[in-house]
Amino acid sequence: MTTDIFKNLIEYFYKRRNTVRREYHRVLPFGDYISDRWEKAHYLGFGKGSSIYDNVLVLGDVKVGQNTWVGPNVVLDGSGKLTIGSNCSISAGVQIYTHDSVQQTISGGKEAYEYAPTTIEDNCYIGPNVVIQKGITIGKGSIVGANSFVNKSIPPNSKAFGTPARVKGKAI
Repeated sequence: MTTDIFKNLIEYFYKRRNTVRREYHRVLPFGDYISDRWEKAHYLGFGKGSSIYDNVLVLGDVKVGQNTWVGPNVVLDGSGKLTIGSNCSISAGVQIYTHDSVQQTISGGKEAYEYAPTTIEDNCYIGPNVVIQKGITIGKGSIVGANSFVNKSIPPNSKAFGTPARVKGKAI
């Protein structure tokens, strides 16, 4: 019976992969063929219309508003509480943290991990491969450019980029 289930799963995978490639010109990781991004978001308690790829790592207390897209290969660390608003786009490869182990590591384990809530407010675009440190707030309507390292909060309606990220103007 297990062999039949496996055989049927592989057969479904091949058919689905061919359809997705033909219709959307995409080839995805295995899990994205058999999972539903919107169902996963619903399962995680995200707002209506939000979606999250199967290969996203979700840890701890993560809250997401409505109509937010979380792309592939993202890390959402909610161990210190992560809140992402509505109508956001979290691009591929983004890492958002709410803790770090710096003091714990350099103290030889004598100090504890440090936690701080991180917030991305409504209507924000976070570009590919952005890393956001613990305790940061990205203000409503802001854009963070690709490959940026965010170690200071970004005010609302700002455009920020770089390593470290700096505000370079207004988003609109």
